This record gives sequence, structure tokens and C-alpha cells, in this order.
Amino acid sequence: MDNSTLELLADNLSVILVQRIAIIAVFAYVLSHTQAFRLIFKENTTYREKLTLIFVFSLVSIAGTYFGIPIKGALANVRDTGTIVAGLLAGPLVGTVTGLISGLHRIYLGGFTAAECGITTMLGGMLAGYIHIKTKPKNPEWITGIITGVGVILLSMGLILLFAKPYAAAQSLVASIIVPMSLANAIGIAVFMMIMHNAREHQTKIAALQTHKALNIANATLPYFRQGLNPASAEKVAMNILTMTSAAAVAITDLKQVLNHSGLGSDHHAKGKQVFTKLTKACLQRGQVTVAQTQAEIGCNVPACPLKSAIVVPLYCRDDLVGTLKIYYAREEALTALDIEFAQGLGQVFSTQLELAALQHKAELTAKAELKALRAQINPHFLFNALNTIVSFCRTNPENARNLLIELSEFFRRSLKSARDFVTLREELEHVESYLALEQARFGHRLIIKQRIAPDTLTLLIPAFILQPLVENAVKHGLLAKANGGTVELSAHKNGPQLVISISDTGLGIPPAVKEQILEYGYGKGAGVGLTNVSERLKAIYGSKHSLIIHSVEGQGTTVVLHIPVDAEVMVNG
Repeated sequence: MDNSTLELLADNLSVILVQRIAIIAVFAYVLSHTQAFRLIFKENTTYREKLTLIFVFSLVSIAGTYFGIPIKGALANVRDTGTIVAGLLAGPLVGTVTGLISGLHRIYLGGFTAAECGITTMLGGMLAGYIHIKTKPKNPEWITGIITGVGVILLSMGLILLFAKPYAAAQSLVASIIVPMSLANAIGIAVFMMIMHNAREHQTKIAALQTHKALNIANATLPYFRQGLNPASAEKVAMNILTMTSAAAVAITDLKQVLNHSGLGSDHHAKGKQVFTKLTKACLQRGQVTVAQTQAEIGCNVPACPLKSAIVVPLYCRDDLVGTLKIYYAREEALTALDIEFAQGLGQVFSTQLELAALQHKAELTAKAELKALRAQINPHFLFNALNTIVSFCRTNPENARNLLIELSEFFRRSLKSARDFVTLREELEHVESYLALEQARFGHRLIIKQRIAPDTLTLLIPAFILQPLVENAVKHGLLAKANGGTVELSAHKNGPQLVISISDTGLGIPPAVKEQILEYGYGKGAGVGLTNVSERLKAIYGSKHSLIIHSVEGQGTTVVLHIPVDAEVMVNG
């Protein structure tokens, strides 16, 4: 180049370098739409991912060298933009290695400032990585980038002045390029980082919307998957996802067949069919999320299938694979990383719902088993005493003995039959009356029974076999220990949205210390398994606020109170 050309370049160097920055800005925008962009902000990256970032930023930095303007035996360039951004955004390892690669590349190209510029680039990558650790949380990152970039350029100019020979040429070069290079690199770093962070904020907003959508779907589908994984629940869940997303079809399978398929392709991806797509089979074999971006990858055996891409997510119940969730789209290459994360999140939520359903089912089975055990628990002393009482009446009052035998058979029939989980209060009282008839025959005037039952409560449903254990406890442990016996009174009335039932006795009462122990630690052996079972069943059905309430005064008697929520939909005509 002649002197006039060099002078023209020097005069317009800032403009030319900013034009080069525009090219890097375009690269930054393109990068923000690639998988590598997501790696920049990932909390923990693998070494393979770090190598990807090193390659990308080394490419940017080396491109900045080749975009450089030859001037006075050196290069005015924007190489340090890539190196500094690498360190600031991706950390010390990526920054240092990127600086090393692009610095060695600059030294390889030669020139009387090659060594000084190459070393500065290496130091710039290390410095940016250090700043990533130490000062990133304290300052806006684009301002940090500008300060770092200008600092590295000034360091480079200082090294050129100190070591480049001849000194006069170095001084002239520095005077020509210090301002344009500082300005261009500062702008380049700021623009690059702002593009990256704007893209990140955009991705964050999209992810927040996806999360909100997933939560809405989870909330809408909760009642269905709590019933377990079956065709009915699968249909409700699939329809909810289909209407709340842009998916073309949604399917749910168990390990062998399609439980439901809603949307496009339902003519051959039909409910009840065996799992047949290779994508679903791969998911079931691996137990991992599988993705198909093309129709061929889905592996449907119908050529005209309208489903072109899909995500298949495994569904687990605890640690056991139980089925899959499949979300289909009508375009190939339609799936983004956020779509995959969204589907994976839904799969995790649904797996949790299935596990809760299994736990709830297990609890229900346990409660039913306890109820059956309680029904089968026939106190042999009660049986022998009842039979002895009946025998004693056989000669003196045969008709009474006959009636007592009927009551005894009725009592056992009600105790041992496979009854419903809920019965009307009237049915439960009939069971109690069979028990009391036998006890009254035995103890005569020592046992007085009173009832105050509001008529509008008789058709309300209550848990089966819940009153007799409480009445038995009042008789055995409250009254019969007294020489003169006493009174047991049953009452029931509605109090707003609750049915209030109380069983009172005029027996010995419970000492305060024992009462506190009963309330805190359980009902002990004296009250038998019945009271404990009743209290635990009430809490399991209605919540902890509905456990038994005990009022007792030593020497005067005890009252046990039940509060059962009234549901207008569980009334039975009686």
C-alpha cells in the first residue's frame, strides 16, 4: 500500500473496525439461536460442552483477527472481543483456552507486534475468566465487558511500546490504533453481551410461559391421574393437554397398549391398539425421553400419517416404568429444546400424580383391611356372656331368649358382612341397638339407654362401624365398673355443615393425667383397638381436625364427640 492509502485507512480506521463489529454482532445474533447459546448460561457444563464453547469463541476471535486492517506492519483488529466475551460469559476455562488458541494463532501470523498482541490476547482470556468469578454478580455485564475490553487494549498498547522494535514505529502505531481499537472492541463486547443477555431473557420468558402452562395442565389433570393410569383418566388428561397446547395429537400408553389417542392420526393410533411405533418402543426400552423430528423417526407404519414429529416421555410410578406420554406435532423439525423440557416436566408431574394415586390406593386398602379386621374382632367374653344370658332366659322367659338370639344373630350379621364403606346413621344405630339389647338383658336396670337423635340426621351417611366401638367402650369401661351402673346417651344433630354425634356415659370418668396421655399418644389397651381405629379412620377420611374429642370429669362420666362433614350429595332416602 502507498502512503496515501495508509493515511486513508488510519483516518477511517474507527469506521472500518465498527463495520467489522457489525459482522460479529450478526454472528452473536445467530449464536443466540443455537444450542451453544444455552450452554453459555448453563450452571454446570461438561467438558464436551466446554469444548463446544471453546470452538465457538475461538472461531469468533480468529475471525476478528482476519477482519483486521493491516496498518504500519501490524493489524488493527477486534480479536479480543471473542476472547473477553468467552471468559466473561463462559468462565475461566473457556476464556483461558480461547485466549491461548487465538493468541497463538496471532503469533503464528507474524508481524513486528505479533508476540505482544498474542500474549495480550492470552492474558485477556484469563483476566475475563477471573472477572467472571469475582465481579460478575456486582456489575451489569456489558459495562464490565467494556471496562475489561478497554483494559486489555491498553495493556496490549503498553506491551507494544515496551517491547516492539523499532520504538519509533511502535509509538506511531499505538498513536494510530489505540483509540479506534479501544472503541471498536468495547462496542463489540458490549453489543455481543447485550445480544446474548437479551436472548437469554427472551428464553427465560418463554420458559416461564411454558412452566405456567405446565402448571395449569397439572392442576387440570390432577383429579384424573389420581384415579390411576387407565383409559378413562388417560382420555381426560390427553384432551386437556391437546386443548391447552399447540400439539397436533396427544397419546398415553401403558406398557403394552394405547390407553388413549386424541387429535390427528386417531384413525390408526387408536385406543386399545398395541404399542407399534418404534419411537414409543424405544422409550419403553430405554426408560428415557425420546424425540423424533421427522415422520421416519416416529416409525408409524401408515405412510399417510399426518404426525411428523413427536416427544415420548416415560411415566413412572415410584421406580417402576408404567407407560408413556406422547406429544405429536404436524410439522417436521418442529421441536425446540423448550418443547422437550416442557414435555419432560409434564411427564415428571404426571409420574408424581400416579405415585400419589398409588399411595392413596394403598392407604384405602389398609383402611379397609383394618375395618375388616375390626368387624371380625368378636370379643369372646362378650359372646360367652351373651350366650350365658340367653341360656338363663330359656327357662324363665323363652320369648325373651328368642328375641335375644335374634339380636345376637343380627349383631354378628352386621359385624361380619362385607358392608359398604358408608352407611346411613339409621343403619349404624340399628347395629348399636342390637349390641345394647344384649348388654341390657345381661345387666338389667344397671344399664340405662337414652337417645336424642334429630330426625333430619337419620339419612346422612357416616363411615360404617364407627359408633358401636364407642358405645361398647362407654359400657365396659365407664359404667360396668360402677356397682350401680349408669346411663349411656346417644345424641345426633346438625350444626351447620357438620353432623355432631356424641356418646355420653355417667361412669367413672377418666383421670386428667390419663386423659392427656390418651389424647396425645393414643387410646391404649384399656379402650381397645376400637377407639383408636375410629379416631384414625375419621382423620384419614375427613382430616386431622375431625379426630375424636373427649370430655371427661373423673367420677362423673365421659363424653366422646364426633364432627362429620355433611355432604348434600350423599343423602340417602330413608
